Amino acid sequence: MSERHASGRCRSEGVSRRQFLKTSAAASAAVLASGLSASYVHAAGSDRLRVGLIGCGGRGNGAARNCAQAAESVEIYALGDLFPEKIARPKEEFKVADERCFSGFDNYQKVIASGVDLIILATPPGFRPIHFKAAVEAGKHVFMEKPVCVDPWGHREICLAADKAAQKGLSVVAGTQRRHQPAYVETMKRIRDGAIGDLLAAQCYWIGGAVHQDGRQTEGMTDIEFQIRNWYNWCWLCGDHIVEQHVHNIDIMNWAFGAVPEKCLGLGGRQVRQEPGNIWDHFAVEFEYAGGVRVASYCAHLDKAAHRVSERVVGTKGTSDCAGRIWGENAWQYQGGDVDPYVQEHADLLAAVRSGAPVNEGRQVADSTMTAVLGRMSAYTGRELSWKWATEASQLKLGPADWSAFGPFEPPPVPMPGQTPLL
Repeated sequence: MSERHASGRCRSEGVSRRQFLKTSAAASAAVLASGLSASYVHAAGSDRLRVGLIGCGGRGNGAARNCAQAAESVEIYALGDLFPEKIARPKEEFKVADERCFSGFDNYQKVIASGVDLIILATPPGFRPIHFKAAVEAGKHVFMEKPVCVDPWGHREICLAADKAAQKGLSVVAGTQRRHQPAYVETMKRIRDGAIGDLLAAQCYWIGGAVHQDGRQTEGMTDIEFQIRNWYNWCWLCGDHIVEQHVHNIDIMNWAFGAVPEKCLGLGGRQVRQEPGNIWDHFAVEFEYAGGVRVASYCAHLDKAAHRVSERVVGTKGTSDCAGRIWGENAWQYQGGDVDPYVQEHADLLAAVRSGAPVNEGRQVADSTMTAVLGRMSAYTGRELSWKWATEASQLKLGPADWSAFGPFEPPPVPMPGQTPLL
């Protein structure tokens, strides 16, 4: 519902496996010829890989489908979700045996222990640090959906687990699919090679329609169950929409600059959102990178309003949309082939696993997620914040103390700048 579907540039149009592998192979040849990453190939090979899916909602089912489509001999082998009814659809689609379908708060542990080679993590983002750590400790390769944390505590946990994955030779790929899309890859290579000169400024946007989850807490439903069933409405579960959606565009900014921002100042509020919950509906954040270069970041959930999902970088020699166009002294437009990036990210992961040449996007996606968290923290509190303080000193950890059961939990109220404490 809220995951990677609003940008028409990247939306899947139902490509068959045969069509995808054919297109992917052609794109891979073009990528190799251009000198880009040699890992950008489809996951060939006959060795069967068993995949466990943790989080069987719409995005989880979509990720499992993309993974199965990305290569031959891939089996969706085990399923886990907090709610047993969520498992019914993927169980039937992927023909998963009853004994490998798990529910309850410990479902992730059972999926990890079921004999799988690779784990797909697609639960609400608040759970990602716990699940990623457990998968890495068990020696599993991981595909994890964005975002990967909702607070500084989670960022630190993801980074530690990503480093451990590297030590173990495990592959980790994240759901920031633009990094697996040839037009973006080639454009970013040119930007990083100086095609538009020194970067002076940039803008990024995810201004789109509202994401509605308007369930009601029925009699006998605990606070935590209600909030998880309506996870997008609560910051401890989704991180707010600046983190859950806008992370894609912010990730492009970090990619273009090859760094994270040094500080930021944010504004925003909750004006039109009607559902129960404590997240906002609009943000405007100024991120400042090294050398005083500033990036304007805008995101909103607004029905019946103008929409914009894009990125733009400005340099001393030109500008670029980061997605296939450069204007200025070195004007250029991408003419190569394209692939479905939602499938290609899995193809790249599977190829890395089968080749024994690990890839690890763990810290990369952790830092992009934390950049969005930094913007949210600044806006919520009304304070200008530094990256160093937020990642090293902040004690903010959202959510209930006990993550292992349903029960009572009252989240913080809707944030009010100047009143919401800085932790």
